[in-house]
Amino acid sequence: MQKNRIICIVGPTASGKTALSIALAKKLSGEIVSGDSMQIYKGMDIGTAKPDETERDGVVHHMLSVAEPSENYSAARYVKEAGACVDEILSCGKVPIVVGGTGLYIDSLVNGTEFAAHLEDEKYRRELWELYEEKGVEFLHDMLSRVDAARAEEIHKNNVKRVIRALEVYKITGKTISEHDEETKGKEPKYDATYIGLEFQNRDRLYERINLRVDKMIEAGLLREVENLLGSGLSPSSTAMQAIGYKELVAYFEGKEMLDEAIEKIKLNSRRYAKRQMTWFKRNEKVNWIAVDKSENISDIIQNSMNFISFDSI
Repeated sequence: MQKNRIICIVGPTASGKTALSIALAKKLSGEIVSGDSMQIYKGMDIGTAKPDETERDGVVHHMLSVAEPSENYSAARYVKEAGACVDEILSCGKVPIVVGGTGLYIDSLVNGTEFAAHLEDEKYRRELWELYEEKGVEFLHDMLSRVDAARAEEIHKNNVKRVIRALEVYKITGKTISEHDEETKGKEPKYDATYIGLEFQNRDRLYERINLRVDKMIEAGLLREVENLLGSGLSPSSTAMQAIGYKELVAYFEGKEMLDEAIEKIKLNSRRYAKRQMTWFKRNEKVNWIAVDKSENISDIIQNSMNFISFDSI
């Protein structure tokens, strides 16, 4: 395989990325690098759909459970640590398969994006958090819209951490993150990535799978998982606890929601997240899409995926 060739499997939550990635890894002598921003946290297994040892079926996985849930993990740190994993896999003559639904992490890894991680203004950041507490999320998001409309369109208003980071970068550099992205577009990507995307032409079929997955997570002990995290002293306002499936149950444990209401919110937020994931990945013209609901079985999906992979360099 060429020294920088990798495979990326992307798509919305509950689309079958994990099963496909493991099947391809077994066929291609590959190892998997998770591209999920929440599977990196220890103790967050059920709600993030982290594959267990049985599901992994002997395939080596990287970037799972590499951070404490109390840490504020960043895309910059992911690029550094996941990049080291990819390079090690390549050096061993194996195929790195990056799989996940966090578009920012995966695209940044492929492009070798350099983040201005050293650019920080803690005083200004505290001021923004105080503004958020005083005037609410809408006010903060409007601030971002006025200086970087493109990034404000991309970042959901409730993702306060990313909104604040975008404003902080603008304050320090006088440039928007969108401008930074434009400047780096002309650079050659670090890796030659073959993208395989899983989608559903009938969106209702995907939503059914999402709803079923949430029910299975509850049956598997998601409530106990969230309760253990809170019992360990983890703050409900931590980045990790803002993950879908966790923040809704925090509200239940705090007595703000009935359990049935919290579960329905997990399903609703998961469906909305799937829409945002598809919006992100559809912008990437390099993605080779496979309609899961038009395939007869997993074998067809595997074969279709193999058709997109060039064997002359493997």
